[in-house]
Amino acid sequence: MQTLFILNDAPYGTERSYNALRLAKALAKRDGESVRIFLMGDAVACAKAGQKVPEGYYNAGDMVRMVGGEVGLCGTCMDARGITPGEVVEGTRRSTLLELAAWTAEADKVLVF
Repeated sequence: MQTLFILNDAPYGTERSYNALRLAKALAKRDGESVRIFLMGDAVACAKAGQKVPEGYYNAGDMVRMVGGEVGLCGTCMDARGITPGEVVEGTRRSTLLELAAWTAEADKVLVF
């Protein structure tokens, strides 16, 4: 089963991206499940490397890495926020809306946060 998560919210300020990443991680652990994540809008900052958060607070970049699977970042959204491909966590990459369209067509389920 292929599930696509599309995240739009910033990594901090609300818990939407946090909860999406938690669910994606839990789903990815299940046998026969495959997870893809596409970060767009302010959610591209979830994959920013070098995040420093207060002790005991979640780190969105670490969470993105822990999910596994393919993680695409909207290139236009990255550009708008001044995030370069060299500034993102390992296992993530710049992507396009065309790839998101393909992932959406291939997915058994699409969850939007």
